[in-house]
Amino acid sequence: MYQYRRRLTREVVFGNLALGGYQPIRVESMTNTHTMDTAATVEQCRRLYDAGCEIIRLTVPTEKDAENLRLIREQLRRDRIETPLVADIHFSARAALKAVEFVENIRINPGNYATSQKFSSNEYSDEEYLRELEHVRLEFAPLVEKACQFGVSMRIGTNHGSLSDRIVSRYGNSAEGMVEAALEFARMSEEMGYFDTLFSMKSSNVKVMIQSYRLLVEKADAELRYAYPLHLGVTEAGDGDEGRVKSAMGIGALLEDGLGDTIRVSLTEDPVNEVPVGFALVKKYNDFHLVKGDKGSLPLKHVIESRNKQPQHALITDEQPPFNPFCYQRRLSRPLVLAGMVVGGESLPRVETEVHGQLSEGHALFEEVMQRLAPEMPEDSIRSEFVSVRVSSREDLEELDALLAKLGDAGRFLVASTGDVALFAGLLDKVSKVRFDIVEGERLGEEFLGLLHNDRLAAVELCFIHDGAGDAVPAAVLAHFAEKLRSKGVERLFFSVLSSKVIFVYRRLVQAFNSRSLDYPLVVRFKKEASDRLDILIDSSVQAGGLFCDGIGDMLAFHTGMSPDDEVHLAFNILQGARIRMSKTEFISCPGCGRTYFELEKATAAIKQRTVHLKGLKIGIMGCIVNGPGEMADADFGYVGAGKNRISLYVGRECVEENISEEDAVDRLVLLIRERGKWVDVQ
Repeated sequence: MYQYRRRLTREVVFGNLALGGYQPIRVESMTNTHTMDTAATVEQCRRLYDAGCEIIRLTVPTEKDAENLRLIREQLRRDRIETPLVADIHFSARAALKAVEFVENIRINPGNYATSQKFSSNEYSDEEYLRELEHVRLEFAPLVEKACQFGVSMRIGTNHGSLSDRIVSRYGNSAEGMVEAALEFARMSEEMGYFDTLFSMKSSNVKVMIQSYRLLVEKADAELRYAYPLHLGVTEAGDGDEGRVKSAMGIGALLEDGLGDTIRVSLTEDPVNEVPVGFALVKKYNDFHLVKGDKGSLPLKHVIESRNKQPQHALITDEQPPFNPFCYQRRLSRPLVLAGMVVGGESLPRVETEVHGQLSEGHALFEEVMQRLAPEMPEDSIRSEFVSVRVSSREDLEELDALLAKLGDAGRFLVASTGDVALFAGLLDKVSKVRFDIVEGERLGEEFLGLLHNDRLAAVELCFIHDGAGDAVPAAVLAHFAEKLRSKGVERLFFSVLSSKVIFVYRRLVQAFNSRSLDYPLVVRFKKEASDRLDILIDSSVQAGGLFCDGIGDMLAFHTGMSPDDEVHLAFNILQGARIRMSKTEFISCPGCGRTYFELEKATAAIKQRTVHLKGLKIGIMGCIVNGPGEMADADFGYVGAGKNRISLYVGRECVEENISEEDAVDRLVLLIRERGKWVDVQ
């Protein structure tokens, strides 16, 4: 929890490559063509191969589709494309038994393999539970035997929205239920002497996804014979920046924990678009092992020592984490009023950004501040609620006075930052918050502390500049200041660390504060300047987003060099991805596959255009005519494929309109939202 260490897993062979153990973290994608369309599927596989995709998954809804995998595989191998293939199975044991002959890996969903989903609320007696479990065992055993025969590995892939009625009756639609569903199948596999297994725990809710993987590792490593590899993914992440942010938050938070051996970024876009995002996500962790001199990618002829290694990684160690890794709880902090807004406590996390310009730029800087604050917009709009300017000289103090006069009432949302004690003293009665930057090794005496008391206009944020110091140093320094200031009765304080790697630093900070019963609010600051927009998007989402998913943070502040609009939207996308601040509609849209019989990307764009202003509403857009209703587990409304160019509409899990024309479906969805009292007209 406090430093990166990859979980050492049993190595599993995937055709001409392997995953787990010391192997690189592999990047997977999935075709969205119909598997019976051999030419289209082969062409999309070829495009994925050209993009560098390391594992390709294909949907296999029927035995006929499974048989056609033979033709697809033969054509790919003739084209010298040796990329391992995965057959994606839901429900059909017959399809699985055929598909296993033509692929390197088979994915089954324990929520619906050899069972049916009625989404009933019926209770299961112990006898009924065991009877159904035995039925599953009888259906599953032939697949395990055949996988052994053909040397095929298997992914036990649990989805949050498609747990069996039997599991839900006992565990609810929960992380615990997801884990137990997977462990049931793993126990059966081990009893049959089959160990070429990997797991996934996918959800469209990023927090549930993170908690499920952590819980699985904790339970599986304690119970099962081997530490099996993990395939990571946020399912139905959506498209555009939102989809990339949600995927990076969930996958990246777990990669930081040392978990994950293969990933898939699920976007409602051309699957080729998923591949560069995936590689951008895993690059840091694969590079880490190369730099550290680990074994890296070894030839398969070698006997890898990780093949039969016992787990050497645990989330819960003697050094306890500063939060519950298995259940979301927001860190308790004292509420403070800042420019009329409450920060901390149970209030929504606030957003602060920093201007790129200098105070000496006069009107140009004023324009940038106004662009970020957008005071003419409604209070709950997507905009920067506080804007920071840098004060570096006495001349800057004068320029600040001029800027505040020009801003008028909007000036109360201006924040000043400095690392100079004399300038700091001159700022305390000018703005609502002053950030003082602390550099490692700097000595700040009683004179500095004497400047801090409760009758100054400004609240004070003490920010440690983390640029090479050990991860524990900022925590020790800030906790020391916090204790001294608490003893003096100083209340209006914030604490932060300015860094490009904040997860471990802030965990240390929270640990230090918890041990001293310090409840001052925390500003999560992330700094990264890069020319590549995707790198900024991903690193910001992993580092800052991972903290908010664990309940850490009362304000979010970026220092990225992105445009003001991009930076503000990134901040709100992260808070929405963590479901801690809903600023627009949440779209839970799947990436599509061979089960989709309508234009998914077109429909998603049309629905977003009409409904994006409905703040806090969750809309599921599902292409899958078999599994869609379950996958949008917590959506308020659902738009689900029902056949070729036919759509069914849902309220929750209840189907309220069936088999309507795709041409009319978006209008009918809008009308349904109106009828249920959830519509708000655009202002």
